[in-house]
Amino acid sequence: MRALNDFETALRELPLVAILRGLTPDDVFSVGSALIEAGFRLIEVPLTSPRALKSIEALAREWPHALIGAGTVTEAEQVHQVESAGGLLVVSPHLDRPVVEATVTRGLVSVPGVMTPTEAFDALRWGASALKVFPAEAVQPAALKALRTVLPASARLLPVGGITPALVAPYRAAGADGFGLGSALYRPGDTATQVGHQARAFITAWRDACR
Repeated sequence: MRALNDFETALRELPLVAILRGLTPDDVFSVGSALIEAGFRLIEVPLTSPRALKSIEALAREWPHALIGAGTVTEAEQVHQVESAGGLLVVSPHLDRPVVEATVTRGLVSVPGVMTPTEAFDALRWGASALKVFPAEAVQPAALKALRTVLPASARLLPVGGITPALVAPYRAAGADGFGLGSALYRPGDTATQVGHQARAFITAWRDACR
């Protein structure tokens, strides 16, 4: 239950997931430090990144109080690999029942990608901890608001894809419970200073949107 409890705490404190696509193990400490110092506690390394499991292992070891995990998890067997590396968060670009159920069975946090009400209700029924609304570019705030009205109030909606600090407020007003942040937060080659600056911009945007 540790993963689920930590996820709940993180969602209350700062429900922003750092998506570190392209991160390498060599950059784990500098990028991770910038994010942790800014206040992030949810960090995802897509499995398409170079030696992603090594990066996940290093992040989880260095910052055990954070919730570290993997993105682009497309096969159920990958869930075990993520768990073995110390990952507690499993994020997918799509909705796949075996992936969700393998994650839930292990007591990990399941965040599958959804776009339609059917996918959203299926994901919740199978035990998803939150819903990655993806790609957000195709689910504008008005569409998110409509989705929000038909889902249980307890469902957590995290838009992902093209989110910038300027988009946080309109999506929040439409019912977003948090966000997954990609290239506007981190791109391979960004310095720790750049990542820290971008992280703080998102945190400010989130807090302003919640006032």
